[in-house]
Amino acid sequence: MKAAKDSRAQMERVTVRLPDDMLAAVDAECSRRIGNVSRNTWILEAVQEKLSRAGGGANKQSDAARGS
Repeated sequence: MKAAKDSRAQMERVTVRLPDDMLAAVDAECSRRIGNVSRNTWILEAVQEKLSRAGGGANKQSDAARGS
């Protein structure tokens, strides 16, 4: 239980405003995935993918976000 609290302490909460149609597209992508993929997880993965393409990496943060 302590490990979960420690990983949350290393994250910051942000507010992201998305157009309705974009949010609907995110929800559609989440529903196509096997299992229960939350919007938050999907958005974290999308940010990680973009950072990886830009050479930014941040693999440790992505693993922590997925609970690995």
